[in-house]
Amino acid sequence: MTSVKTYTSPTSTAKSVLQHVKYEHMIAGITGGVASTLILHPLDLIKIRFAVCDGRSPTPQYDGLRNAVTTIFRQEGLRGLYKGVTPNVWGSGSAWGFYFLFYNSIKTWVQGGNSKTPLGPSMHMLLAAQAGVLTLIMTNPVWVVKTRLCLQYSNAKPQAGSGYAGMVDALMTIYRLEGVRGLYRGFVPGMFGVSHGAIQFMAYEEMKTFYNQYKNAPIDAKLGTMEYLGFAATSKLIAASVTYPYQVIRARLQDQYHSYAGSMDCIRQTWRYEGLRGFYKGLLPYLLHVCPNICLVFIIYEKFTDTS
Repeated sequence: MTSVKTYTSPTSTAKSVLQHVKYEHMIAGITGGVASTLILHPLDLIKIRFAVCDGRSPTPQYDGLRNAVTTIFRQEGLRGLYKGVTPNVWGSGSAWGFYFLFYNSIKTWVQGGNSKTPLGPSMHMLLAAQAGVLTLIMTNPVWVVKTRLCLQYSNAKPQAGSGYAGMVDALMTIYRLEGVRGLYRGFVPGMFGVSHGAIQFMAYEEMKTFYNQYKNAPIDAKLGTMEYLGFAATSKLIAASVTYPYQVIRARLQDQYHSYAGSMDCIRQTWRYEGLRGFYKGLLPYLLHVCPNICLVFIIYEKFTDTS
């Protein structure tokens, strides 16, 4: 049973949590995030382009995954498949680094430093949600830049201020023309998206705990590569099936070719013109991207921290 902590001031709590910080968790997260992004970025780019394709804006139309790959390669070359890779590497590396750092620091604090203390599904979900909110606050501007660079088409004529020379130029241009609010477009659906990470981590942690208990091993016992891969893929599929629509809404709010009054307006328009199917556009390339992605991230993380 999880011990109940007595009330302490926010300052004392922060100091207590900081005592459990292990920076190898951040390094492991960064390593996994960067490696997986460099390998799988083209699928992420295609997912974004499918997600914003509503049939009403002047964006390219693709007949399917294969057609998207061949069309982008023919019109924009190999470089076109890697548009937005720089902010994606920065965003994915920093997001996974911060996420693992925050999650494990808060988790260790809640456990009182004893990794064998079971927490249960609800606590795992709460800790993952807290880590997700903190991470989103720090990384949302990078995700806005990544989305916009991925949506720079070779044959499109974007509105003034929506063409960018690179990551730094995009950050400066968005801030100059749209202010801080522009850098935090998609933040509200991103907050809903925190539930994605919470569900994923809860499922991942609970599967590891159940498996170790089944083997009569301590709940923090290290597992084999195949076990980590299986649990990572399964937890991601569970989370994706429940929360994917928020990614469509988030991408459309961040897209320089779309204009919505807010999250609810985007949801209403998507439902009105595209129905339920509109909320799941880009799901196939997303699954093809995130399953190997999450497996790479988690296996690198688990092996990196194996001796921590």
